[in-house]
Amino acid sequence: MPPVRPPAGPRGWVGLAAAVAILLGGCTSGGNSAPVDTAPASTAPPSGSESAIPGAPGSSPSGGAPGVAQPTVVEQIGAELQVPWSTVFLPDGTAVISERESAQLRTIAPGAGGGRAGTLGKVPDVVPDGEGGLLGLAVSPDFAADRYLYAYFTAAGDNRIARLRLEEREGKLQPGAPEVIFSGIPKARTHNGGRIRFGPDGYLYVGTGDSQRRGQPQDQNALGGKILRITPEGRPAPGNPFGDNPVYSLGHRNVQGLAWDSAGRLWASEFGPDVDDELNLIVPGGNYGWPDVTGAPHRAGFLDAKVVWPSTAESSPSGLEIVGDTAYLGALRGQRLWEVPLNGEFAGEPVGYFTGLYGRIRDVSLAPDGRLWVLNNNKNPDSVLVLVLPG
Repeated sequence: MPPVRPPAGPRGWVGLAAAVAILLGGCTSGGNSAPVDTAPASTAPPSGSESAIPGAPGSSPSGGAPGVAQPTVVEQIGAELQVPWSTVFLPDGTAVISERESAQLRTIAPGAGGGRAGTLGKVPDVVPDGEGGLLGLAVSPDFAADRYLYAYFTAAGDNRIARLRLEEREGKLQPGAPEVIFSGIPKARTHNGGRIRFGPDGYLYVGTGDSQRRGQPQDQNALGGKILRITPEGRPAPGNPFGDNPVYSLGHRNVQGLAWDSAGRLWASEFGPDVDDELNLIVPGGNYGWPDVTGAPHRAGFLDAKVVWPSTAESSPSGLEIVGDTAYLGALRGQRLWEVPLNGEFAGEPVGYFTGLYGRIRDVSLAPDGRLWVLNNNKNPDSVLVLVLPG
């Protein structure tokens, strides 16, 4: 089955910074419906970065395919977030959100409704620059016992991962001093990767970018342009494909999303250059081609993407969540939520929703109560939106 290549489409720009949450009543299938793009047209210069491109503000209704049940906004929470990047949830349902440029950890309590987000604290030693700053978060799978929150951030000389123990002090949850567990990931103004997530096996998976160093992704001993797999203490995880090496897969340009399907298969979203954004099925030791190839060229030695968006103007896929066997991807430049049905090792036709309505969608994250939060990332403060996906 060849990879899906959605048609290119126009896009608009909306000056918002919001997080969107979706209540899952079940998984929509997505079927074989082609994506519908209802955003106003604008001219997009070719770029593989995540920079917003001005255009007419979108006022179109949600996209979607005829006859397919569509997500619906059911709640809006005024959170006043500033360039948010990642959302994770503590066991009690509290959302913790990273702000890239301020390095603040913001919180939204369960059922908080309207109102400004709280502040957990600032992660020290973060050096924001371009696309770098405080990026991905992950909650320890043993949080009830160890209370660790993990953070990927840009420091003075590299990108690194630290863990912070969240402690109750004076009746308030506060982060302790960060313990750096992994460092040396190359940094640049662009292509810093940044997504981290614990897998079903209890190990931490890390998406890195090529940091504009095109020789890194094909070098299995370099950390750039990879998916890494490490222990909670920061060591290469047992069973990695290249021995005592943190590299799990290689040939990536800028990994932005990580998620597992119902069978435990790892999928990843990735920025292309000016063409070929990707959704990839990740296998241990797999080589995904960058910088030699992009998309699905069927070239020996490289693994094809399962979904390819030929135009980065309609996607630039960032955060990724899988619910059952349906993948949801946030699109930055594409300013929409993509839904992709998964069938084993194959991906079906993507369907796009909310084109141009809520700005640049950075992250998609499933809350403990079954709601799917979709985090918007723009330069102006706004809100958290709650949506429902009908079954």
